[in-house]
Amino acid sequence: MVRSRILGMGHHLPSRVVTNAELGQWMETTDEWIHQRTGIRERRWVEGNVGASELGELAARQALAEAGRAPEDVDLILFATLSPDLNFPGSGCLLGARLGIPGVAAMDIRNQCTGFLYSLSTADAMVRAGMARCVLVVGAEVHSTGLDLTTRGRDVSVLFGDGAGCAVVGPADGPSMILDHQLHADGRFAEILMVEAPASRQMPRLTHQMLDEGRHFPKMDGKAVFKHAVEKLPQVVHTILGRNGYTLEDIALLVPHQANMRINELVARNLSLPAEKVVHNIQRYGNTTAGSIPIALHEAAQAGRIQRGDLVLLAGLGAGLTWGASLVRW
Repeated sequence: MVRSRILGMGHHLPSRVVTNAELGQWMETTDEWIHQRTGIRERRWVEGNVGASELGELAARQALAEAGRAPEDVDLILFATLSPDLNFPGSGCLLGARLGIPGVAAMDIRNQCTGFLYSLSTADAMVRAGMARCVLVVGAEVHSTGLDLTTRGRDVSVLFGDGAGCAVVGPADGPSMILDHQLHADGRFAEILMVEAPASRQMPRLTHQMLDEGRHFPKMDGKAVFKHAVEKLPQVVHTILGRNGYTLEDIALLVPHQANMRINELVARNLSLPAEKVVHNIQRYGNTTAGSIPIALHEAAQAGRIQRGDLVLLAGLGAGLTWGASLVRW
């Protein structure tokens, strides 16, 4: 049976660094207040008119180079984002145009913080089925152009940064392979983390009143999200390891979605994982949603924290609610 593996990775972050102190110029907040609650010190934001597909292109070209592939080798683009360049068409189509590969299939996956996990599982399935041999799995976000930079939006706006990560997925030719995925969704909790407008379920989709009320900005029940994350992430980790015959001692590295340092620290503590086995970069980049896991995974690989043959676990929870995990033999 054909199996798949990650052939190469890339990531890109805008050059503009926005510190907590800078946010304090626009809203009532301080570096201490933000860091104490989130672990974040700074994040990266785009400058000018830059969309998710532009960040995705830069990450994708780096990933292709690392994989020893050219854009012409790509036969499928999976683009995970909650901040597409346009309402439609999808950013995956725009990325295909940027890479100069007309005719290559492209699909946007709108699963927010677990978008990369859902996309990776789809790429894995497509390679296993023999329907693709070189898949770009991109997670890219431009949050900064859609945040409420006033005290009203402080609790959400301090969290998010811009960035992109990419994995090239193709057939495995040795022990390195993608092993398994465990994915979940529960729409009963959709309203604890959402952007309400514009929306097709409303007529009209957007009004001046909605704009005045800030309903086009993201809103979040932080306590509820925190509760679900610290409950569901350890569960999904135990499930995917157990059904593959592994234990927590077998994991070389856990790469969690970078939503909140406090969540990841508590999850690691609940799993009895030592600090050296958990990746954190939220302090430098904030929450880059679909870009979060691939950026953190690539940085860990570049830093030598992952060696060939290591068992790596990716896990995350986000809006939807959606949550899940992927198990990879590096």
